[in-house]
Amino acid sequence: QVQLVESGGGLVQAGGSLRLSCEASGRTFSPYGMGWFRQGPGKEREFVAAIRWSGGSTDYADSVKGRFTISRDNAKKTVYLQMNSLKPEDTAVYYCAARLTATMAGYRYWGQGTQVTVSS
Repeated sequence: QVQLVESGGGLVQAGGSLRLSCEASGRTFSPYGMGWFRQGPGKEREFVAAIRWSGGSTDYADSVKGRFTISRDNAKKTVYLQMNSLKPEDTAVYYCAARLTATMAGYRYWGQGTQVTVSS
């Protein structure tokens, strides 16, 4: 089994920045990729960003493109989400996930989530 643990959430003012981290357990960790998702109050979970583990190609939701940056440290088995120019609508619980295949259905392992709150 793979255990994912997120950290770095908190309360920030609009326009501020946060960096989320997600560390994976296990002797070896080599998924197809990692992703970040979020779920705001009363909303469904939505895709935020993804990165391929080997090669590092990235993909972003339109709502965060140009503001958020996903990155990874393969040696540390950690994925990051740098969030700049935060907006109140970014308020949500942020989850990291690992996928074993290139499809959305490939996301099989999920973290517990970390709260991000952006005030006006």
